[in-house]
Amino acid sequence: MIDANARGPLNAGFLIIDGVYNTELTAPFDTFHHTVFHAQPGMRVFTVAPSLDVVTSFEGLRLTPDYSFKNAPDIDVLVIPSAEHNMDSDLKNVELIEWVRRTGEQASYIMSLCDGAFVLAKAGLLDGRRATTFPSDIPRMRKMFSTSVDILDGVSFVHDGPAITSVGGAKSFDPALYLCEVLYGRKAAMGIAGGLVIDWDLASLAAHIAPGNERN
Repeated sequence: MIDANARGPLNAGFLIIDGVYNTELTAPFDTFHHTVFHAQPGMRVFTVAPSLDVVTSFEGLRLTPDYSFKNAPDIDVLVIPSAEHNMDSDLKNVELIEWVRRTGEQASYIMSLCDGAFVLAKAGLLDGRRATTFPSDIPRMRKMFSTSVDILDGVSFVHDGPAITSVGGAKSFDPALYLCEVLYGRKAAMGIAGGLVIDWDLASLAAHIAPGNERN
């Protein structure tokens, strides 16, 4: 586990590809960005894409990546927001999956929102762990990865080892605030939640936190 208070800013890298869904990107991005107002030194947040070409989200936002796969800095927290083709053609993209695998193995935490869990699973980063994804896509994920991943339903997010996977949507704030509480403490998490006008109460959430991954 990272001692976030004993080192410089943590690098939180967000994968963006064409078809990325706005909410699954912006909810954790906003949450992690707000750490700089409630913890020192907080997180440094940035986006990474296969190239520096403009990425268009599913909803039509045009995004300019901060880095490409070739020049991205080391990443402490790798975030995989859901994208339109995470359950099909993205899983056949060798460059994408290999970058996620390599980067995820070096990161201290990996986080997926909604169908980003399919990408983590394809990269082998969820092998032998529990995870979740968008509720209606759980049967498909079980069909594809049940021999390597224990996929849970009825939860907002799952934390097992370095992996935090979420159902996504409006619940995309939950795993991000949870990780902030793990890294920076409850006071910081409450401050971040207040700034986002969220009533934060981890104990009230339907979350699965595997033994050994409890908060500091």
